[in-house]
Amino acid sequence: MNKISAQYDAVMLVSYGGPRQMEDVLPFMRNATSGRGVPDERLKQVSTHYGRFHGISPINARNLEIRRALELELSHRGDEIEVVIGNRNWHPFIHDTLCDLAMRGLTRVLCVFTSAYVCYSGCRQYREDLAAARAQLKEQGLTLELDKVRAYYTTEGFVRSYTKRLVEAVRTMEESSGRLPYIAFVTHSIPRAMQECSGPADHSRPDYHRQHQQVCAEVAARASQELGRELSWDLSFCSRSGPPQMPWLEPDINDRLAQLKAEGVTDVACVPIGFICDHMEVVYDLDTEAKATAEQLGLNYLRVPTVGTDSDFIEALADLVNERAQEKAGGEVVYAQDALEPRWPAWAPPEDSRVSKHGADLPVEFEIKQN
Repeated sequence: MNKISAQYDAVMLVSYGGPRQMEDVLPFMRNATSGRGVPDERLKQVSTHYGRFHGISPINARNLEIRRALELELSHRGDEIEVVIGNRNWHPFIHDTLCDLAMRGLTRVLCVFTSAYVCYSGCRQYREDLAAARAQLKEQGLTLELDKVRAYYTTEGFVRSYTKRLVEAVRTMEESSGRLPYIAFVTHSIPRAMQECSGPADHSRPDYHRQHQQVCAEVAARASQELGRELSWDLSFCSRSGPPQMPWLEPDINDRLAQLKAEGVTDVACVPIGFICDHMEVVYDLDTEAKATAEQLGLNYLRVPTVGTDSDFIEALADLVNERAQEKAGGEVVYAQDALEPRWPAWAPPEDSRVSKHGADLPVEFEIKQN
């Protein structure tokens, strides 16, 4: 078997980033909202979310755990390859990480996005970030070869990991209350305009909302089978932002909890299916805000853990890295096991960071409106 290190010099987790102290919060939020014209007054209001956690976003520690777990898994497979982190909005920035690698002579980098699903902000925007960083490095006389693994919400490891966590949570709640909880899957909301452009123009692959619906249905079906009881579920959203006149995907999880209470539901297991690890959106929106809403409504509420460093999930990421290396080598490819179809192709970053957000740079057979 070809070694991954024969094709790549390093693997980079490409993520959103987050502040590490209160002094970081406002400049971090300025980065995150750059170009949107959001005034500092509004950013300072949102900063109070971080104040509850002393300005520390959990995403940094969780990404380090995933980085170490992936590097260790690759090492166990006989590939001693460095795994690093590059962030969009806070240190270590994508450009800085790539610059460090290039200065050390590591120029072939395979990227793994910490977003499992496909939409502009979770995929295409990261590709544009990489292209912009590469263009900047080129001006510095540094050349890099960048590639990425495919979207992995379809993988067996991702689905299996969330199924295990859901089954454990349901059993915990049943033991406590004697009742079967309602399953509230939750993901990050996006503007409806982004949703409408989140899949292929020919509809050969699902859009952002449908991607989540497929995963939720599969996880719920598997959990129901293992438990021997049919679970009721639906999908809600969190972290809506932007002006109120701009429509985003709904319902918000807090509104949905109120609806469930009105429908007679007493117990809710909240599954953050849209996240691979604990972000501020998880620890604030779900562990703080939604939990408070549930308490006010008198609901028994339990938030299911994210997949994080679950062995099945980390093994799936390692499989994807190996898969992409085999594709690059041009030989026989052993694809990572998928629980859902269709499999997404592993597009490289755009050559020009200013390229249209409508997929004009992509192969015709996989042309997308916005990815």
